[in-house]
Amino acid sequence: MDQEFEDIDSEGRWQKLYMEIRNQSHECSYKVAKYPENRNRNRYRDVSPFDHSRVKLENTENDYINASLVVMEEAQRSYILTQGPLRNTCGHFWLMVWEQKTKAVIMLNRVIEKGSEKCAQYWPIAEEREMAFRDTRFLVTLLSEDTKSYYTTRVLELLNISTGEKREIYHFHYTTWPDFGVPESPASFLNFLFKVRESGALGVDHGPAVVHCSAGIGRSGTFSLVDTCVVLMDKRKDPSSVDIKSILLDMRKYRMGLIQTPDQLRFSYLAVLEGSKHIKGDASVQNRWRELSREDQEPTPESPPSAQPQARCPTEKCNGTQRGGQLEEGGDYRQDGKVPAQSPCKEQELDGSTTHKRRREDSISKSGTAKTSQSKPRTNDSEKKRKSLGCICCT
Repeated sequence: MDQEFEDIDSEGRWQKLYMEIRNQSHECSYKVAKYPENRNRNRYRDVSPFDHSRVKLENTENDYINASLVVMEEAQRSYILTQGPLRNTCGHFWLMVWEQKTKAVIMLNRVIEKGSEKCAQYWPIAEEREMAFRDTRFLVTLLSEDTKSYYTTRVLELLNISTGEKREIYHFHYTTWPDFGVPESPASFLNFLFKVRESGALGVDHGPAVVHCSAGIGRSGTFSLVDTCVVLMDKRKDPSSVDIKSILLDMRKYRMGLIQTPDQLRFSYLAVLEGSKHIKGDASVQNRWRELSREDQEPTPESPPSAQPQARCPTEKCNGTQRGGQLEEGGDYRQDGKVPAQSPCKEQELDGSTTHKRRREDSISKSGTAKTSQSKPRTNDSEKKRKSLGCICCT
């Protein structure tokens, strides 16, 4: 595998490999996502769950949510890959977490990125402590929060108001992974991944973990691919037997467009290679990842809080249009490069069923806004290149 990576890298073949994967990916039907009543439940018009693998909500009139169940049988791993909740789908999100018996939510984006809302604020911050969703009758309470330099771990209590039953849910939030980009290093990513794994939430004793970014295909695909490959290397006791391309193609049968750029593909290979050191018995490797990730450093705010748009206020029209000519996460899966027909975006209303109880809890620390890698603005040439590759996202 090391040799394969070096060969692709030295010959600059990541773009070619990425295009091969796109061209060999199955494109299944996604009719339900395009029903008129479901259009305002999709963040991006070109990222839809396949009909055969979509997660169906129970106990509700409309069973649709933009989420896909990805089942990797040999690895005994199941993931629900989904978009960052919209303001009108936060209640549906928690209903799904409850019905699927999920133990952990893995969030790989920030609520606001480059001035755009990429995800609704669907969990309570420290100052509020509680958040109620009247449409699906759930109350979410923040029990604890541990902020590291580039990720935050929370424990949330999910109360089913209808039955009175409560469950504790882990919320693992990677706060410095740039949209369309890659983490700072494989070490920091693997340190985070192994924190999630150590919780037991990815195991067979619980329902599938919910993994999301903004569209639920780029960063979410990278996380799921690396985790699956590392599990298979351990299971087979032969890292060289794991064919990353083949596994990604299998995963793409369940959700379209997983991994969105050649750079994310290269990073996935790099992270799997680094992860194989742990499988081969290097006992010190996890400590090395922790040291290299500098997780105990103070997170630096990206910008003053007052400068950031408020994710709960009904402001911008449509969570699915191209803003400022800049392409962001959410597209790149179509082999033919065609944009599916879609009616104009409608204004997303703030979900009136969501209420917040503001109650200060001194025992819960304030969450910090973590530092982020500053990416250079894309040039017009690079934008044209993305468009020529069929990147038809609309954020």
